[in-house]
Amino acid sequence: MIVRPKFPVFIDSVVFEFTQPTSSSLHAELQNEEGSICSKLDTVIPKGIMSYHWSGLDHLPYGIYTLVFSQGGEEHKMQMVKRV
Repeated sequence: MIVRPKFPVFIDSVVFEFTQPTSSSLHAELQNEEGSICSKLDTVIPKGIMSYHWSGLDHLPYGIYTLVFSQGGEEHKMQMVKRV
């Protein structure tokens, strides 16, 4: 399963899209500019699901974050921006 965030900008949630609808676990972290983990997500994505909505990020201050997500043995990083 290949996962990626739908948009690089978020307000209070991040939407992940999956290119292959197979069952898989997903681990994601949002890190601030200093590298501190601000929020974590650990979930299992059921087979057939094409997107996942990570909500509850409204408490984070506006700014630039690094999204670190992994599935299987692969880890990916992407810059994200929380805006108004």
